[in-house]
Amino acid sequence: MTTANSQSPTAGAVASEVSGALAAILAAAASGRFPPADGTVSIVPQPSDRDAGVISFTAHAVVFADIDHAWLQAQLDPGDLSAPLSAAFLYALGERLGRRSHSVDMLMCAPTLPGPAPADPALIELTDAAPEHPRIARALRHRDAVRVWQADGGVVTIGRGVAGRCETSIEVDAAFRGRGLGAGLATAARYLAPAGTPVWAQIAPANAASVRAFLAAGFRPVGAEALLTREAGS
Repeated sequence: MTTANSQSPTAGAVASEVSGALAAILAAAASGRFPPADGTVSIVPQPSDRDAGVISFTAHAVVFADIDHAWLQAQLDPGDLSAPLSAAFLYALGERLGRRSHSVDMLMCAPTLPGPAPADPALIELTDAAPEHPRIARALRHRDAVRVWQADGGVVTIGRGVAGRCETSIEVDAAFRGRGLGAGLATAARYLAPAGTPVWAQIAPANAASVRAFLAAGFRPVGAEALLTREAGS
């Protein structure tokens, strides 16, 4: 087994954490500094009891879960770079942790923008967000300190998610789709988030409209992520 500071890591080896944790890895990735594309898998502790899962960057995966390193190494094919996000491994990891993986999302990031949010779309912050709205309900399950803004035809949420990172999500009502509102909401999130804080978004790759909206808003893909939860739904 190689360590995170090995000079010549073996492809597919599991790397023990030497320094830093998931928050440090994410902060570096947000600034364009990614783990080495060397085929290794790093293990870091869960940042909280709520958050466990896998993030894959280019030829480097990070497992954030409180598991035995030897068990993890035994599950992965050293020659398969896609193994950490495979259905088989995520199922095995979920069984080990008593959790389930529901999806593999594209992980995107963008810096905040200075100044107030643009007037279009017009946003009103909801001080008593309705948890029955599926987008808001999901944000409340997976994030802390959630704030919600409503526009005519959509909502945008911002909260603290995995490893305390600032995460956003948007929802556009069916009748308002195809008008650029999604890109407007995603752009607004970059103004509404705390200044100087990278803004993260997890997007189902099949949701092409949402992917296009976040790309248009200046978000860039940085990797893929699978969260494992104890809940019946995602």
